[in-house]
Amino acid sequence: MDQFVNHLSCTALLVGKKASVDGSTMIARNEDASGGINPKRFIVVQPADQPQRYVSTFNGFQLDLPQTPLQYTCTPVADQSHGTWGEAGINSENVAMSATETEFTNTTMLGLDPLEPDGIGEEAMLTVVLPYIHNAREGVERLGEYGTCESNGIAFSDANEIWYFETVGGHHWAAERIPDDRYVLAPNQTGIQEIDFQAPEHYKYSADLKDFAAKYHLNKAKEGFNFRDIFGEDTQADHYYNTPRVWYAQKMLNPEIDQDPESRTMPFSRVPSHLISVEDVAMVLSSHYQATDFDPYGQTGTPETRRRYRPIGMNRNQEMHILQIRPNMPKSHAAIHWLAEGVNIFNSPVPFFANCTTTPENFQYTPIDKSSTDSFYWLNKLIAMVADPLFAEHDWDAEFAVSESRKFGFAAGRAAVAKGDAAFADVKPEDLPAWHDALNAETAATITNDLQYLLHQLVCIRAEKMTPSFEKGGEL
Repeated sequence: MDQFVNHLSCTALLVGKKASVDGSTMIARNEDASGGINPKRFIVVQPADQPQRYVSTFNGFQLDLPQTPLQYTCTPVADQSHGTWGEAGINSENVAMSATETEFTNTTMLGLDPLEPDGIGEEAMLTVVLPYIHNAREGVERLGEYGTCESNGIAFSDANEIWYFETVGGHHWAAERIPDDRYVLAPNQTGIQEIDFQAPEHYKYSADLKDFAAKYHLNKAKEGFNFRDIFGEDTQADHYYNTPRVWYAQKMLNPEIDQDPESRTMPFSRVPSHLISVEDVAMVLSSHYQATDFDPYGQTGTPETRRRYRPIGMNRNQEMHILQIRPNMPKSHAAIHWLAEGVNIFNSPVPFFANCTTTPENFQYTPIDKSSTDSFYWLNKLIAMVADPLFAEHDWDAEFAVSESRKFGFAAGRAAVAKGDAAFADVKPEDLPAWHDALNAETAATITNDLQYLLHQLVCIRAEKMTPSFEKGGEL
């Protein structure tokens, strides 16, 4: 499998606790790939299974690890010949991490501070950071210790805070604490804007960031320090690949605001017009410019406009995570790792209480050499492959079947969380992880069964549309 599968990938959405409907912090991301297939697994890593020294098979990055790792959830690739790519998870201290959002540093900065070929990259970040941090700020501080081989954006959260960390060059970075009443949609471009160097509670950065920019005359502004403008790119590709995703997400969450899809001046964060739910996050991360001339499945616009912009929900979606830390629950029941796999246009996320010991077998079983409906990843990919041409033909029956299945999935997920919340207090603390295992398995089975039925429906619909068919006089 191509070792650069995550190049040019991903869309992230971050929601502060005062911007969410229930006071939760949420960090979420589509993990996309440069190809349509990149099989994923969902597992729980126990402390005994964590390596004491990490040696990357992707680029040779090596690191001795602390001897006191925490348990954590993650979604590694099924084929680990080119590394782990753990991507997203929540540890037993209810700290969440999503890594990474691929970004791009301008050539001036790359010439002055080249990337380190054997530095830390997306492949290793989750494995060597998440098991060793006890709050979101610690995540920023630990990750900031290493030189990097890539330009990336990384999100950390706990029950109180969300931090977004961006690397520029091999040894420079900045992180911003997302304001509690705001959300961020991050595409594949540098996002952080003005840095206030007098506000350490809201910004962190590499020690010489300001002096480095001054030494090499990188800041073109007459005043201020706009991290995006100084270190990021503004290429023609941004205007069709990146900024339209920001535009559509902000259109969904702030429909009262009129903006240009290609504007480079859209703000990094916004106060939403309404409080944001898990369902809202999932709908943004499955969107494809619906009700605009840019919808690939649309019936308005032109063939050119329908292919003009890179959508958020697309064929390269591999897994979507929504890492939710709830403030109104005790620590042992507060964290939920919502997970969807396959193409998000056709799926819904499954809630997993993160204080668990394992995951269902069909989430762990992801063969790399065959498609199988026994695998949750492949089941969702197969659904997308059958549904896509039907959506392109505007087949109402297929669209209705997918819509009903998604509604069922969202409802089943909500019901499972409500069931857990109503009953967990009666479970002995030492029994809670195993109880979460059982509840997670029940939820996953319910949604899996519905997806298997959806696949059956779509196959039946598609069977009537095969090219070699014959009808004469209204009779077969």
